[in-house]
Amino acid sequence: MTEPSAVPRTEKPKVAFYWCASCGGCEEAVVDLAEKILDVVAAVDIVFWPVALDFKRKDVEAMPDGSILASFVNGAIRTTEQEEMARLLRQKSQLLLAFGACAQLGGIPGLANLWERQSIFHAVYRESPSTHNPEGAVPERFHEENGHRLTLPGFFDTVRTLAQIVEVDYYVPGCPPTPKIILEAVGTLLSGKLPPKGAVLARDQALCEECPRKDTRPEKLTLKEFKRPHQVIIDEATCVLAQGVVCMGPATRAGCEALCVRGNMPCTGCFGPTSRVRDPGAKALSALASMIDSNEEKEIERVLNTLPDPVGTFYRYSLPSSLLRRKKIEEGLMADSNSGTSDDKAAQAGRGGRVASFPGAAVIAKS
Repeated sequence: MTEPSAVPRTEKPKVAFYWCASCGGCEEAVVDLAEKILDVVAAVDIVFWPVALDFKRKDVEAMPDGSILASFVNGAIRTTEQEEMARLLRQKSQLLLAFGACAQLGGIPGLANLWERQSIFHAVYRESPSTHNPEGAVPERFHEENGHRLTLPGFFDTVRTLAQIVEVDYYVPGCPPTPKIILEAVGTLLSGKLPPKGAVLARDQALCEECPRKDTRPEKLTLKEFKRPHQVIIDEATCVLAQGVVCMGPATRAGCEALCVRGNMPCTGCFGPTSRVRDPGAKALSALASMIDSNEEKEIERVLNTLPDPVGTFYRYSLPSSLLRRKKIEEGLMADSNSGTSDDKAAQAGRGGRVASFPGAAVIAKS
């Protein structure tokens, strides 16, 4: 990896954007800079942004190593092609940024770690109500027709974060990152005054500290049930959590300007944890459990049952980066014959296809 000072600054710094397994919201967030995007374009030379401009992979391959100042990669790593592009951009870039929640934490695509490739393909291509597929065909890695060979990207059993594939220099949090966070990140890179490597480019304190309702939260908060947003009319002036609605604010990093809460919705945790939290899902679960207003086992169980989707609530954005990482894959389900060659299967096992590959994952979440 080339150090940032190695490229002469007689020309505009080069930046790249790439989209892996995500919804595209991070790309839209760049456009949401509105007229300020002109300031960004004036300050940098965008040399790769295939979702918006006509760039090809071969263009990046032809670039000298380290010639790109910074690459902003959004999305988790779901396929072999995404892994290849992550490694290529790492090679060509002085700085690599995990851009958005999916790249940083695994994101909503990471909830697929509750299943494995075979089950996902079966549900999507054979069981979906909108799918007509009487032959039960599923995508194959390789296909030959009339002497032509088609190769599709391999589909891993396990969704991974960008940092689980390549070395990441900085993290830009959010689902998606806000325009303010993006501008601050670009400004930091161009200033040359870089924070310590591995830093998350957002305030390192809990969201509750910047919440406009923080003064309405009781000093001792106790709850007899948890509610979902559609079950109650949320008071716009009162702490959301104090109303019994699950809010991830206490376990989530600040920096988003509490936009969801200002829109009268609870925080869902997309900015990830502060530096003092190892596992935001476990942190939030521990905090909420301490608020249950009972010492009776049956009553505690009743209250907990008002949380219908614990994984989707507490690990909505962070399952691949958590201590759990994924649900255990049953023998015989990993990397079936459609995934390609035996080398592909071995690669999946070695790069996180089995839960045993993950350090610290002795305890596995049950579905």
